[in-house]
Amino acid sequence: MKHKIKLEIDTAPIKSILNQNKKQIKLGLSMCAHCALCAESCFLYISNDRDPEYMPAYKFINTIGRLYKKKGKVSKEALEKMGELVFDKCVLCTRCYCPFGIDIPSLITLGRRICRSQGVFREYDK
Repeated sequence: MKHKIKLEIDTAPIKSILNQNKKQIKLGLSMCAHCALCAESCFLYISNDRDPEYMPAYKFINTIGRLYKKKGKVSKEALEKMGELVFDKCVLCTRCYCPFGIDIPSLITLGRRICRSQGVFREYDK
């Protein structure tokens, strides 16, 4: 992950994004049955030996879900790990399908917005 040098996490923009999307996040977290059906629609999951970190629900729950539960209070290291999930392990192809109607791509996009607000973003010259 590429990032600007920041000594601390600025929780204000994180909290703002979380609050603006509170209903969608809460709905997604409460509706996810951890059924893994979304994983079968993800070509990255299938092509990476079914590594759980590539499952769409895993990416959503361990990024925006974790940020929501912690009210935006996470370490820089945790945010960089989240950045890997939403940038390096997802191409936002929007193919992930949830039988319960959770809009996983939209939630992963929120994770990307939060990461970018803290200077964590994809490094394209890898």
